[in-house]
Amino acid sequence: MKIAIVNDMPMAVEALRRALAFEPAHQVIWVASDGKEAVQKCAEQTPDLILMDLIMPVMDGVEATRRIMAETPCAIVIVTVDRQQNVHRVFEAMGHGALDVVDTPALGAGNAQEAAAPLLRKIMNIGWLIGERGNRERTVPSPLRSAGSRQRLIAIGSSAGGPAALEILLKGLPRDFSAAIVLVQHVDQVFAAGMAEWLGSASGLNVRLAVEGEAPQAGTVLLAGTNHHIRLLKNGTLAYTAEPVNEIYRPSIDVFFESVANYWSGDAVGILLTGMGRDGAQGLKLMRQQGYLTIAQDQKSSAVYGMPKAAAAIDAAMEIRPLDKIAPRLLEIFAK
Repeated sequence: MKIAIVNDMPMAVEALRRALAFEPAHQVIWVASDGKEAVQKCAEQTPDLILMDLIMPVMDGVEATRRIMAETPCAIVIVTVDRQQNVHRVFEAMGHGALDVVDTPALGAGNAQEAAAPLLRKIMNIGWLIGERGNRERTVPSPLRSAGSRQRLIAIGSSAGGPAALEILLKGLPRDFSAAIVLVQHVDQVFAAGMAEWLGSASGLNVRLAVEGEAPQAGTVLLAGTNHHIRLLKNGTLAYTAEPVNEIYRPSIDVFFESVANYWSGDAVGILLTGMGRDGAQGLKLMRQQGYLTIAQDQKSSAVYGMPKAAAAIDAAMEIRPLDKIAPRLLEIFAK
């Protein structure tokens, strides 16, 4: 993979170079010391992946991510020395299209290869993602929904650009919205709690991490909170599972949408937002086949038009809407 490093700290750049050296297939094609330089170099030679620092002179990593994704989009992973301290900046960068975040590898002590492993694992997953491998046709058994049920569920999946898109969508819904909401966002579990808090603060809704064994409920927005998949069980409760282990997206939107198609016993809407790759497209199609309304974000309003495009290509979305028109549509559908 052709990789670029954007960081103003020579020691951090060296640590990243040493970590990447454990995988000979990775090649560092350029290094930039600030965001402005990165935007210029990316236009001249677009890499497969950028390892982007957050705090830099001239132009920080958030603005650089926004500019790059708008002008010469490519996969971006935020690399920072303190993820917790920079949590809001991380969500801003992910809102502009960054795919993931990882700590700068500490290679000065202990086992250097072990220290490099988290970064290399994320790069491997992104390599699969941008190659759009791992996609497979899914099937769904006969529906188990009971007639006349008034339970309501909104199932939402998002990836690159998702935090900002989710904020806009949730802001358009009232506190007393009559449907339960479950969000599946591609985000490391280290950031999941912070993201739930951030979305709750921004939207005014009750947003928290989904707890093993609970059922979705109206008035609460549940966010998948671990690196395992979240799925709906036959009894209507939520569970986390490592299976299927071959799913490169964790948590997988396809896995959750598929479980909703299989086991949800009321009314539901499936929504697929901005993101790179194809996760969620097949699951959304299963929801449509089960008679649920399915919506995909349109290209113009998507930070990364990958997942919604994949859904549109296989006719999984009954409706394709701009982001700011999705919440009004939900209010129309589930008006009291």
